[in-house]
Amino acid sequence: MDRLARETAEDWWEVEALYDLAFAPGREALSSYRLRDGVPPVRELCLTARDQQGILGGAIRYWPVLVSGARALLLGPVAVHPTRQGEGVGAALIRESLAEAGRLGWARVLLVGDAPYYGRFGFRRLEDVEMPPPTNPERVLGLALRPGAWDGVSGAVKPAA
Repeated sequence: MDRLARETAEDWWEVEALYDLAFAPGREALSSYRLRDGVPPVRELCLTARDQQGILGGAIRYWPVLVSGARALLLGPVAVHPTRQGEGVGAALIRESLAEAGRLGWARVLLVGDAPYYGRFGFRRLEDVEMPPPTNPERVLGLALRPGAWDGVSGAVKPAA
């Protein structure tokens, strides 16, 4: 069983290397990275998963954003080492971090991802929320951590200052 822990400053380079391994070159050119540029992540929700030998198996980060003035969390990136995929590492990181986000008082989470995968965690398409182009609108998903948290929230996603 992996040990989930808050990402530390000492983890940073190793987590970045995992993201480089897990995602295509040029990942930082994606529209979601424009929302992260110059904005610190929500440290309490950035987690790592390490096996009993301390080897990094996965990581997840969150960033604060605004949707028409409403605070939200942008989930991502989340990555699992290729040798650990299919073991539930990513699901454990997502479930634990979402539970902690709720405990910390966050009401809504959004991400850009595959609906079939993220649907099992409760994410649904956000029809009226616009990520920066060239994001495919079909991949903009949201989760209400409190009932009705996405009701009436629409418009462009902007970085939180």
